[in-house]
Amino acid sequence: MKKNFIYKGDCIKVMQDKIEDKSIHTVFADPPYNLSGKNLSNPKNTTGGAFYKVNEDWDSFKLSDYEKFTNSWIAESSRVLKSNGSIFICASLHNLKTVLLGLELNNLEVKNIIIWQKANPMPNQTRRLFTHSHEYIVWAVKGKGWIFNAEELKKINPEKQKDGSLKMMQDVWRFPVVQGPERLKNKEGRALHPTQKPEALVERAIVGTTKKNNLVLDPFMGSGTTAVVCKKLSRNYIGIEQDERYLQAARKRIKSIL
Repeated sequence: MKKNFIYKGDCIKVMQDKIEDKSIHTVFADPPYNLSGKNLSNPKNTTGGAFYKVNEDWDSFKLSDYEKFTNSWIAESSRVLKSNGSIFICASLHNLKTVLLGLELNNLEVKNIIIWQKANPMPNQTRRLFTHSHEYIVWAVKGKGWIFNAEELKKINPEKQKDGSLKMMQDVWRFPVVQGPERLKNKEGRALHPTQKPEALVERAIVGTTKKNNLVLDPFMGSGTTAVVCKKLSRNYIGIEQDERYLQAARKRIKSIL
């Protein structure tokens, strides 16, 4: 089992073959949401950057296959988590129920369903429903005695009490969709990865549930955000990614962090 390394391959198989039982303090997972389909696009959008609906092969499953896949990778995550470990799973309305069922079936107790409120949501293309402006981050724990660093979270909480004192972190986190220098781009200048998460979002999860030198697993490493945050926070990481494009970009991004 290599630390501070990204394995290439299917996350379930890699976890089975490479990750030891009860070795991981926290799992941060941004899995496929299973929402690919219509190829809607608005490259001239100005509110949240160019808009391209996720339409990737890795994000398209039959419902029964998606349920089986979700339960399988969550089961492996539970196996590798320490007896007081935490797991964070990013979700949308498309897959939230499947994620919650997978956690319940694997005896992982949900503690919060955090709302990521987007300061610059993608445009409402149809104008036949309320604009989607948030996603979820489900936090669940294994066993008892889980780590929760309330005081450390206070220090990075941008919200303060009326008197200026530190405030407990709430379960609504407001961040813009990633853009600017933090957003990885491809040769055409478009977003390299369609679901890149803000570093500040991942930071809260890792600060809240780990200590320095603890080990974090990201089964869907993508653009490398979890590894970058771990490196900045003096945590160890293990990543898994099956797409060579994202793997190379993530490794390059990690090397750029001093």
